[in-house]
Amino acid sequence: MAVITAAATLPVMELRPGLKDVRRPAELMHAYIVLSLLCGLRTEEARALRWAHVDLDGDPAARPPVPPHVAVWRSVRAHGETKTERSRRTLALPAAAVQALRAWSHSQAGEQLAAGQDWQDTGLVFTSHLGAALDAGNVRKMFKRICAEAGAGDSWTPRELRTTFVSLMSHQGVSIEEIARLVGHATARTTEIVYRRELRPVITTGAEIMDQLFTAT
Repeated sequence: MAVITAAATLPVMELRPGLKDVRRPAELMHAYIVLSLLCGLRTEEARALRWAHVDLDGDPAARPPVPPHVAVWRSVRAHGETKTERSRRTLALPAAAVQALRAWSHSQAGEQLAAGQDWQDTGLVFTSHLGAALDAGNVRKMFKRICAEAGAGDSWTPRELRTTFVSLMSHQGVSIEEIARLVGHATARTTEIVYRRELRPVITTGAEIMDQLFTAT
């Protein structure tokens, strides 16, 4: 929470000594961090995300209702493909992610207006002030600055947002099979190998539910 708060309040981000990015990371990095943390996206998936694959409204009148969602269909890997076929997934967006992305969309529109003919129409969600794709180095630097501002130190990387997502899901009793689906792993075994330190060592969901049901007995 401290990292999210810091991302929402930093006024100006310095990418290189003496050169300041014109944007307000209060919107850019706040949206990037909230989306990555609450949805478990890979860093290369977040940087390749396009607005055409983001639906901030959904369709509440549909039967069944369609929630706001994001289609994770691309990455910055070769040919723009996701890591595996199972990595192509459509995820419902938590309310906080919808709010953060909507705020960033308005800010990005202002940057496009200011850039005029210099704007690069990439259609990407996370861009430079001229519409170009963000590279991994710039994202890492901005993220480290935010972590330091939040008092968490500067040794963290954006990838750890996805790691935290897995840890939170596991702590809340979500099955490893469902976690694998959410993060786009081919199998639950992959999730176990990659995130073994983040997964709960003892599955307690069943016992907790049965304790609730049979407490009276």
